[in-house]
Amino acid sequence: MKIQLQTKEEVAEREERETARGAGLGAKYWVRLTEEERHELEGVTHTGRSAARTVQHAWILLKADASEAGPGWCDEEISKTFHVSSVTVARVRRTFVEEGLRAALHRKRAERTHLRKIDGELEARLIALQCGDPPEGEARWTLRLLADQAVVLDYVAEISYEAVRQVLKKTNSSHGSRSSGSSRRKQVVRLSGAWKTC
Repeated sequence: MKIQLQTKEEVAEREERETARGAGLGAKYWVRLTEEERHELEGVTHTGRSAARTVQHAWILLKADASEAGPGWCDEEISKTFHVSSVTVARVRRTFVEEGLRAALHRKRAERTHLRKIDGELEARLIALQCGDPPEGEARWTLRLLADQAVVLDYVAEISYEAVRQVLKKTNSSHGSRSSGSSRRKQVVRLSGAWKTC
């Protein structure tokens, strides 16, 4: 084992570097990469086959590496170099420490599921309701009127006017035309005479 003597300046510089490595996050979220992790991250940054966000997170982790082989940049330095917010750098550090390399590189899949409230039968009823006459005192059906009427007629327990809009968007319905049905006629442009050439 070889012992290396260091001057006071070198020791002070090293202590300053060690303090900067945890700047902004404290020692709790220090990134210390293994040789395999560093090799994998370098592969991500050099292949050019990954998503931009993944490459950016790989660079953040490589520069935040506080192990002996890493540069140990502070959050502010990483933020300025890669044009990301310091919050992003802190989040990537935290995710790496708490959940591991895969979680820090890749987006977390959404855990919530959206249950479809509107089935084909309700769609047909909404379209039929819109094709009919509007309520007394109203010139035409509005999305809010359709949503309220669907609840009143007990088609559904509750529905937003945005859900009604999405249903009607699938059809060619238009509140402004004379025939607001889903199968209204489209105007056809007819060309008469000789073909026009430039």
